[in-house]
Amino acid sequence: MIQDSYKSIAGVSEGLFKDNGSRFIARAYPVETEEEIRGIVATLKREYHDARHHCYAYRLGYLGDRFRANDDGEPSGSAGRPILGQIDSAGLSDILVVVIRYFGGIKLGIPGLIRAYKTSTADALSSAEIVGKVAGKFFRLRFGYLSMNPVMKVLKDMDLSPKDQDFGMECALTVRVRLSAEEAFRERIGQIDGCDLEELFD
Repeated sequence: MIQDSYKSIAGVSEGLFKDNGSRFIARAYPVETEEEIRGIVATLKREYHDARHHCYAYRLGYLGDRFRANDDGEPSGSAGRPILGQIDSAGLSDILVVVIRYFGGIKLGIPGLIRAYKTSTADALSSAEIVGKVAGKFFRLRFGYLSMNPVMKVLKDMDLSPKDQDFGMECALTVRVRLSAEEAFRERIGQIDGCDLEELFD
Protein backbone atom coordinates (compact mmCIF):
# COMPACT_ATOMS: atom_id res chain seq x y z
CA MET A 1 0.00 0.00 0.00
CA ILE A 2 1.42 3.39 -0.99
CA GLN A 3 1.76 5.83 1.90
CA ASP A 4 0.13 9.00 0.55
CA SER A 5 -1.06 10.84 3.68
CA TYR A 6 1.08 13.28 5.64
CA LYS A 7 0.83 16.24 8.03
CA SER A 8 1.22 19.97 7.52
CA ILE A 9 -0.11 23.16 9.13
CA ALA A 10 -3.36 24.96 8.34
CA GLY A 11 -2.11 28.54 8.49
CA VAL A 12 0.59 30.94 9.68
CA SER A 13 1.67 30.68 13.33
CA GLU A 14 4.25 32.57 15.36
CA GLY A 15 6.68 31.85 18.19
CA LEU A 16 9.10 33.93 20.26
CA PHE A 17 12.25 33.36 22.31
CA LYS A 18 14.37 35.96 24.13
CA ASP A 19 17.88 35.55 25.52
CA ASN A 20 20.35 38.22 26.73
CA GLY A 21 18.59 40.98 24.80
CA SER A 22 18.36 39.01 21.53
CA ARG A 23 14.86 38.34 20.17
CA PHE A 24 14.06 35.37 17.96
CA ILE A 25 10.71 35.69 16.15
CA ALA A 26 9.66 32.43 14.48
CA ARG A 27 7.05 32.33 11.71
CA ALA A 28 5.69 29.04 10.34
CA TYR A 29 3.93 28.94 6.95
CA PRO A 30 2.10 26.25 4.98
CA VAL A 31 3.82 26.09 1.55
CA GLU A 32 3.92 23.78 -1.47
CA THR A 33 6.59 25.21 -3.79
CA GLU A 34 10.08 26.68 -3.58
CA GLU A 35 8.78 29.71 -5.46
CA GLU A 36 6.32 30.42 -2.61
CA ILE A 37 9.18 30.05 -0.13
CA ARG A 38 11.42 32.54 -1.96
CA GLY A 39 8.55 35.04 -1.98
CA ILE A 40 7.85 34.70 1.75
CA VAL A 41 11.53 34.98 2.73
CA ALA A 42 11.96 38.08 0.52
CA THR A 43 8.84 39.68 2.06
CA LEU A 44 10.06 39.01 5.63
CA LYS A 45 13.49 40.46 4.81
CA ARG A 46 11.75 43.65 3.68
CA GLU A 47 9.35 43.69 6.63
CA TYR A 48 12.11 43.04 9.21
CA HIS A 49 14.88 44.87 7.31
CA ASP A 50 16.51 46.01 10.56
CA ALA A 51 16.93 42.43 11.89
CA ARG A 52 20.41 40.86 11.95
CA HIS A 53 19.47 37.43 10.54
CA HIS A 54 16.58 35.74 8.71
CA CYS A 55 17.29 32.02 9.10
CA TYR A 56 14.94 29.38 7.77
CA ALA A 57 14.27 25.74 6.96
CA TYR A 58 11.62 23.99 4.91
CA ARG A 59 10.45 20.52 3.98
CA LEU A 60 8.23 19.83 0.96
CA GLY A 61 6.24 16.97 -0.55
CA TYR A 62 4.42 13.98 0.86
CA LEU A 63 7.74 12.11 1.12
CA GLY A 64 9.41 15.18 2.66
CA ASP A 65 12.31 14.63 0.28
CA ARG A 66 12.79 18.28 -0.71
CA PHE A 67 14.28 20.32 2.12
CA ARG A 68 16.78 23.03 2.93
CA ALA A 69 18.27 24.66 6.02
CA ASN A 70 19.73 28.19 5.76
CA ASP A 71 21.87 29.84 8.48
CA ASP A 72 21.84 33.33 6.88
CA GLY A 73 25.19 34.35 8.35
CA GLU A 74 24.90 32.60 11.73
CA PRO A 75 27.65 30.04 12.49
CA SER A 76 27.23 26.93 10.32
CA GLY A 77 24.66 24.48 11.71
CA SER A 78 23.54 26.79 14.53
CA ALA A 79 20.26 28.04 13.00
CA GLY A 80 18.84 26.28 9.92
CA ARG A 81 19.52 22.75 11.20
CA PRO A 82 17.83 23.27 14.62
CA ILE A 83 14.80 24.78 12.80
CA LEU A 84 14.62 21.77 10.45
CA GLY A 85 15.07 19.44 13.43
CA GLN A 86 11.90 20.83 15.03
CA ILE A 87 9.95 20.47 11.76
CA ASP A 88 11.07 16.83 11.61
CA SER A 89 10.32 16.18 15.30
CA ALA A 90 6.75 17.31 14.62
CA GLY A 91 6.59 15.05 11.52
CA LEU A 92 5.54 17.88 9.19
CA SER A 93 6.00 18.63 5.49
CA ASP A 94 4.86 21.38 3.09
CA ILE A 95 6.08 23.82 5.72
CA LEU A 96 8.50 26.74 5.99
CA VAL A 97 9.77 28.21 9.26
CA VAL A 98 11.65 31.52 9.23
CA VAL A 99 13.28 32.80 12.43
CA ILE A 100 14.08 36.52 12.50
CA ARG A 101 16.82 37.50 14.95
CA TYR A 102 17.32 40.89 16.51
CA PHE A 103 20.79 40.95 18.08
CA GLY A 104 20.87 42.14 21.68
CA GLY A 105 24.58 42.96 21.91
CA ILE A 106 25.66 39.82 23.78
CA LYS A 107 26.93 36.78 21.84
CA LEU A 108 25.10 33.61 22.80
CA GLY A 109 27.68 31.08 21.56
CA ILE A 110 26.80 28.09 19.38
CA PRO A 111 24.91 26.11 22.09
CA GLY A 112 22.91 29.26 22.94
CA LEU A 113 22.06 29.88 19.28
CA ILE A 114 20.97 26.27 18.75
CA ARG A 115 18.72 26.50 21.82
CA ALA A 116 17.25 29.84 20.68
CA TYR A 117 16.43 28.72 17.13
CA LYS A 118 15.12 25.37 18.37
CA THR A 119 12.93 26.89 21.12
CA SER A 120 11.46 29.70 19.01
CA THR A 121 10.59 27.21 16.24
CA ALA A 122 9.03 24.78 18.74
CA ASP A 123 6.95 27.69 20.11
CA ALA A 124 5.63 28.54 16.62
CA LEU A 125 4.81 24.91 15.84
CA SER A 126 3.09 24.33 19.19
CA SER A 127 0.52 27.03 18.36
CA ALA A 128 -0.01 25.84 14.75
CA GLU A 129 -3.09 23.89 13.71
CA ILE A 130 -1.92 20.54 12.34
CA VAL A 131 -3.86 19.20 9.33
CA GLY A 132 -3.76 15.96 7.36
CA LYS A 133 -2.95 16.11 3.66
CA VAL A 134 -3.23 13.46 0.97
CA ALA A 135 -0.83 13.35 -1.96
CA GLY A 136 -2.41 12.89 -5.36
CA LYS A 137 -2.09 13.41 -9.10
CA PHE A 138 -4.30 15.23 -11.56
CA PHE A 139 -5.54 13.47 -14.67
CA ARG A 140 -7.35 14.79 -17.74
CA LEU A 141 -9.88 12.39 -19.26
CA ARG A 142 -11.13 12.72 -22.84
CA PHE A 143 -13.93 10.48 -24.10
CA GLY A 144 -16.93 10.28 -26.43
CA TYR A 145 -20.53 10.50 -25.27
CA LEU A 146 -20.89 6.72 -25.53
CA SER A 147 -18.25 6.33 -22.82
CA MET A 148 -19.86 8.88 -20.47
CA ASN A 149 -21.74 6.39 -18.25
CA PRO A 150 -18.80 4.01 -17.63
CA VAL A 151 -16.48 6.97 -16.90
CA MET A 152 -18.96 8.53 -14.44
CA LYS A 153 -19.45 5.13 -12.76
CA VAL A 154 -15.68 4.87 -12.09
CA LEU A 155 -15.65 8.39 -10.64
CA LYS A 156 -18.66 7.61 -8.41
CA ASP A 157 -17.28 4.24 -7.27
CA MET A 158 -13.91 5.79 -6.39
CA ASP A 159 -15.47 8.93 -4.85
CA LEU A 160 -13.69 11.29 -7.27
CA SER A 161 -14.99 14.80 -7.96
CA PRO A 162 -14.64 15.96 -11.57
CA LYS A 163 -13.68 19.56 -12.34
CA ASP A 164 -13.03 21.63 -15.48
CA GLN A 165 -15.73 19.65 -17.26
CA ASP A 166 -16.19 20.31 -20.97
CA PHE A 167 -18.98 18.60 -22.89
CA GLY A 168 -18.53 19.90 -26.43
CA MET A 169 -17.86 17.76 -29.51
CA GLU A 170 -16.21 15.33 -27.14
CA CYS A 171 -16.21 15.15 -23.35
CA ALA A 172 -13.31 16.12 -21.11
CA LEU A 173 -12.82 16.52 -17.37
CA THR A 174 -10.07 16.66 -14.76
CA VAL A 175 -9.87 14.60 -11.55
CA ARG A 176 -7.43 14.40 -8.67
CA VAL A 177 -6.63 10.84 -7.63
CA ARG A 178 -4.83 9.99 -4.37
CA LEU A 179 -1.58 8.09 -4.98
CA SER A 180 -2.73 4.89 -3.28
CA ALA A 181 -5.69 4.69 -5.71
CA GLU A 182 -3.77 5.59 -8.89
CA GLU A 183 -3.14 2.02 -10.06
CA ALA A 184 -6.80 0.98 -9.65
CA PHE A 185 -7.96 4.17 -11.37
CA ARG A 186 -5.65 3.67 -14.38
CA GLU A 187 -6.74 0.04 -14.67
CA ARG A 188 -10.46 0.81 -14.61
CA ILE A 189 -10.26 3.76 -17.00
CA GLY A 190 -8.05 1.66 -19.31
CA GLN A 191 -10.92 -0.84 -19.69
CA ILE A 192 -13.25 1.84 -21.13
CA ASP A 193 -13.23 1.99 -24.94
CA GLY A 194 -12.51 5.41 -26.43
CA CYS A 195 -11.30 7.03 -23.20
CA ASP A 196 -7.90 8.77 -23.23
CA LEU A 197 -6.09 9.44 -19.97
CA GLU A 198 -3.42 12.12 -19.60
CA GLU A 199 -1.46 12.79 -16.44
CA LEU A 200 -1.17 16.51 -15.71
CA PHE A 201 2.03 17.86 -14.20
CA ASP A 202 2.04 20.99 -12.04
